[in-house]
Amino acid sequence: MREEWLEARKNDPVRTQMFYAKQGEITGEMRFVAEVENLDPEFVRSEVERGRMIIPANVNHKNLRPMAIGLGTKCKINSNIGSSALSSDIEGEVEKAQVSQKYGADTIMDLSTGGDLDEIRKAVIGASEVPIGTVPMYQILHDVGNEIEALTIEKMLEVIERQAKQGVSYFTIHAGFLLRMMPEVAKRKMGIVSRGGSLMASWMMHYHRENPFYTAYDEILDICRKYDVSLSLGDSLRPGALADASDEAQLGELKILGELTLRAWEKDVQVMIEGPGHVPLNQIERNMKLEQEYCHEAPFYVLGPLVTDIAAGYDHISSAIGATVAGWKGASMLCYVTPKEHLGLPNAEDVREGIIAYKIAAHSADIARGRKGARDVDDLMSDARYKFDWNKQFELALDPDRAREYHDETLPQDVFKEAEFCSMCGPKFCAYKITQDIMDNPEAIQKIIAEAQ
Repeated sequence: MREEWLEARKNDPVRTQMFYAKQGEITGEMRFVAEVENLDPEFVRSEVERGRMIIPANVNHKNLRPMAIGLGTKCKINSNIGSSALSSDIEGEVEKAQVSQKYGADTIMDLSTGGDLDEIRKAVIGASEVPIGTVPMYQILHDVGNEIEALTIEKMLEVIERQAKQGVSYFTIHAGFLLRMMPEVAKRKMGIVSRGGSLMASWMMHYHRENPFYTAYDEILDICRKYDVSLSLGDSLRPGALADASDEAQLGELKILGELTLRAWEKDVQVMIEGPGHVPLNQIERNMKLEQEYCHEAPFYVLGPLVTDIAAGYDHISSAIGATVAGWKGASMLCYVTPKEHLGLPNAEDVREGIIAYKIAAHSADIARGRKGARDVDDLMSDARYKFDWNKQFELALDPDRAREYHDETLPQDVFKEAEFCSMCGPKFCAYKITQDIMDNPEAIQKIIAEAQ
């Protein structure tokens, strides 16, 4: 899709979507997003220029189908995949990427830490039509033999550019966590739960020097500008427990991320902000509003948040509750959580469970926000249920395979796809059917109306 657009722009001095938006140009990517989102192309361009919407689209990811993240678009979801030091399998990661796309992930983050990271990433990008994000710190550490003290700014920039050349469309970098914030971390129940954040803390404490991602931020922006890589400014100090939510460490970093956002925009680099974490339900709205205030309305990309700490094995449910409220109150993208969160490396089935939980959350948020047309599919589903159109119900479901599977557990024969009941109520106790029978007797209804008057 993008080859013609990219060829036409190959000699431009800068090729980021924000650069073109600032020039008043509506790119092919912007037009595509406008069509998919049922928006005016000029609105998309103006929002990208303003920084309130991003289109993560690395110039080297040519098989990408452009998408947008921002308050002006539908609420999006991200799927995390990736190998670990204990489990490394290229085919397995490609399968996770394919499952992610099948069930509706809008972006995918490859968080691999084990195996041949470059080959895994190459395979995942090649198998994906959605933007791929990474946390470069994981490969930086991998490439220095897992010795954080061996990290240098030169190695950091080399890895970042290598990943950009491969086609990564957004980077999570932990540049807002500064050395002076360590005393606030010491006050917490759970300290630092971000892998990238903990690694930065270790490096800063070892050398008693400032965060190298902050020190080399301008060089990172130059790489992003060259390949049109969006930045997902990471929340190193996101709360990992309800007790730590909305504390000085978290909000202090958020203010720094706002400063870094303005610096990125000056270089035409698109930005979104990462958010918590573990947050009590009653604090979520405040967190969304503070991000918009501190970070100049850059899109907010939140992990959950989990609204309780005790749902081990069911954290996809706990976090989807928080994600729904976050999307309703201002988050632009929701990072899914799987049932394995806090417990282990998710497999393809866990990915499916996490995605569906978050598709529910994102769709519910869109309805709550009153997005035009968001409820149309729900109304179609209601019509199909009332008409006992089982195949239409399967088709409209977020997970058609699971809907059909559950129906067919007890009534698998094709004849029951025409039945005016399911196995829950049977033929005699279906409320829909009883109601329809009543409505088929208009004379009786008119008599009741007349008596009531």
